[in-house]
Amino acid sequence: MDDVPVPPADPRARWEQRYSTDDFVFGTEPNDFLRLNVGLLARGSVLCLAEGEGRNAVFLAGSGFQVSSVDLTEAGVLKTRRLAGERNVEVDASVGDLTDFDLGRSRWDAIVSIFAHLPPATRRSLHRRVIDALRPGGVLLLEAYTPAQVGRGTGGPPDAAFTMTLEGLRDELEGLEFLHGVELLREVIEGPGHTGVGAVVQVIARKPR
Repeated sequence: MDDVPVPPADPRARWEQRYSTDDFVFGTEPNDFLRLNVGLLARGSVLCLAEGEGRNAVFLAGSGFQVSSVDLTEAGVLKTRRLAGERNVEVDASVGDLTDFDLGRSRWDAIVSIFAHLPPATRRSLHRRVIDALRPGGVLLLEAYTPAQVGRGTGGPPDAAFTMTLEGLRDELEGLEFLHGVELLREVIEGPGHTGVGAVVQVIARKPR
C-alpha cells in the first residue's frame, strides 16, 4: 500500500502546503457576496483579512480601491502578488498572524473578511480590533460558514467552533450598524476548495460616523 502524505498539524504549515501549487485552491474570481455588494463599501482604503491567494484583493484593486491584504502564509502572499501582476493592479500584500496583527485605529474605509475561520478567542479579539480599525462610516463585509456547514463536504472547517452565526456576530461586532445580516444556504463555487451548497452567514455592517 502506498504511503499517504499526512497534512501538517500546524495551521500555518498546513496552509503553506495547500497553497504551494500552481493552481489556485479557491479560484481567481472574487467571492460572489463581495462581488454583488462591492458598491456598498466605502470608497478608499480596504483591508482583506486572511486573504489566501488574492482573488478578492485583486478584484477590489481592479474596482478602484486602495487594497492591502494579510495572510498567514508566504505561499498565499506570493500568489496574491502574482495574480495582481497578471491583472495589472496593485495590492499591498503582507504575511501576518491575525492573532496579533496590528490593524491600526480608524485606518480603513472598508475591511473584508471572506471565510476567515479562526479559533473562537482569536476571532472575538480580531472583531473588536476590526471595529477600532474602521474609520467612521467604514464598512465591514463578511461571509463565513455556519455550524450547519460541518459535514457537508463542500468546504469550510471541520470543527463547528471555528464557524460563525449571525447571533454571535451581532454580539462580537457590537458597535457597528448592521445593514445586512442573514444565514442561508447558497451555491458556493470557488475553485476546488469550495464547491457545492454551503451554509453561510453574511454581514455588511457600518461604523457610525
